[in-house]
This record gives sequence, structure tokens and C-alpha cells, in this order.
Amino acid sequence: MSQTPSSCDYLALLPDSARRQEILTLHRERQQWVNQPKKGFLRYRTPFESLAPFVARSVDCSGDSVIIGRADELSAGDQDLVKAAMRAFMPWRKGPFSVFGIDIDAEWRSERKWQRLLPMLPDLEGKIIADIGCNNGYYMFRMAPYHPKLVLGLEPSMQHYYCFKALNHMAGQEALHIDLLGVEHLSLFPDCFDVLFLMGIIYHRASPIDVLRDIYQALRPGGTLLLESQAIPGEAPIALFPDKTYAKVPGTYFIPTGHCLRLWMEKAGFDQVELFCQHPMSEDEQRSTEWMTFESYRDFIDPQDPTLTVEGYPAPHRVFLRGSKKGSSS
Repeated sequence: MSQTPSSCDYLALLPDSARRQEILTLHRERQQWVNQPKKGFLRYRTPFESLAPFVARSVDCSGDSVIIGRADELSAGDQDLVKAAMRAFMPWRKGPFSVFGIDIDAEWRSERKWQRLLPMLPDLEGKIIADIGCNNGYYMFRMAPYHPKLVLGLEPSMQHYYCFKALNHMAGQEALHIDLLGVEHLSLFPDCFDVLFLMGIIYHRASPIDVLRDIYQALRPGGTLLLESQAIPGEAPIALFPDKTYAKVPGTYFIPTGHCLRLWMEKAGFDQVELFCQHPMSEDEQRSTEWMTFESYRDFIDPQDPTLTVEGYPAPHRVFLRGSKKGSSS
């Protein structure tokens, strides 16, 4: 696997509205950054490069577990090498995956979130899609069976970036791409995306309505936003602004009710906004595993009162919303 800056192949799949030269310049700068021979960078680049010989003959992204290769495609020794590389990408937050027969049970039961999205999923065939904060790409792989033209994951984390690169090297899903970009770079993609996913991100942003406005501008007319977020229970149009942490997580700004988040989307310009799913979180859906050995949901909740976080705030719900950009997608 080459360590030289790539040519940013996904640019050819974007519409003419994209600020291509600026994207390419930023892409190359970030590739040069992660290719530095520093210990922290090698931590994830080395296992990615070690997987160069392994390309799966069978791939199935249609089920709850993304299957990349079967156990009988590798020798026992090669399977051990792949497992060691996969464990180097720990902690695994999204999943499940099965890689050459190695079952990876991630912290989140992400298939459940995908199942909640399915009834509201727009047509993805031939579409240009972005997944902001895509992590290891679990949801991108789940989109692959719908035959999109492009799914671009924006992910500034080096760990998640190399994990996805490793997985997709083995899976060979040509429509799936990733770049070391974040939500703050959406201005480089005006009127570009037919569908945009923002899942588990907005409560980490200090100016959530500005983020939604940037997303609105990045969508094509008639395009769709699917948004999933942490939330507090209740019907009032309010948001919690925690002191230092929320459920032990720093960098958490506003945790809205579902109704508040719907109003944010409407104020940002979205049309036909619908809150289509809302549920309380539980340790059945987010928990420590062999592949994520740190604290998880159980440790974030008051042991005497499961309706509260350890800080005394309302315990989290998850909410799902869909909205569209006004205009025609034709």
C-alpha cells in the first residue's frame, strides 16, 4: 500500500459545484500529515499496511453483520495476522463485522440504529451520499447494497480513517471513499450531495444550527438529511447545556429534546422535517465487549437511578429525524 499522497479519486464523482482544487489541496496536505514516520501515526498505519495481501472473495453488506471474507479463504496463520491487525484498531465503536470469520462485536449494536433508519431511507441508487463522522464506515458498508454512485465518509480521526481503509481494501467496495475531513469542511461541497447522514455528531458542536445550515448548503435541491442524535426526554423545545461532561463525555454542548432538534432543522431551512423515532438508551445497545474494553453506558448512568446520568442530568434518549432541502432534485 503506497504511502504517497493519493489522487483523491472520489473528486471525479462529485458534481461541478464542488470546490475541487481546494478539496484536492486539503486532501494532499492531510495525506502527507498522516504519512509522517511518527509513532502515533504508525500505530494505525502499520496494521493497515499489513493487510495488503488480503482481499476477500466474498463480501455481504446486506445483513446485520458486515461480512468481509469467510474463514475458509485464509490459512489459520493468515487469519491470526488479520485478527492481530483488527485488534490494533481497538476500541471498535461501530459494528458488528465479520472479517474472514473473525467476529468483531463493537461497543454499539449499530445494526439496530440502521434498522430504525430503514423505513425512512430515501432511494440511494446512483446517488451521491456523505456520512459525516463515519467512524469505521459501518453505515457506509450498509449503504453499498443500494448501489450508490458515491458514499463519501468525512472522518478526521486517524484511527477510524485507517480502520475503514483497511476494511474496504479487503472488501473492495468501489463506491465507498473516505477522507480526513470533518463537518467544518462542508463549505467545500456546495449543492453536492443527494443524501447526507449526520449520526451521533451534532451534540459535539458548539453551534448546532450553523452546522445544520452548512449541511443544507451541501445538499442538492430536494436532497435529504437523515439525522440521529443523543437527546433528553420531553416535549418542550429546550436543550440541556451540561457543565463539564454529560454521561462522562467531555466536549458535549447542547443535548436537545427531539422537538427542539426538529425546530433547529426548520430554522436552518429544512422542509418536511419529521421526528420518526425516539427511544431511551440502554446498556443492551451500548456496552463494553472484547473489542471495546473501556467504560460504556452502564458506567455513565447513576447506579441508584437509571433515569439520570452520573452527573445528575436526564439519562439519554436517541432521536431520529429526516428533513429535505427545498427544491427539485432533477
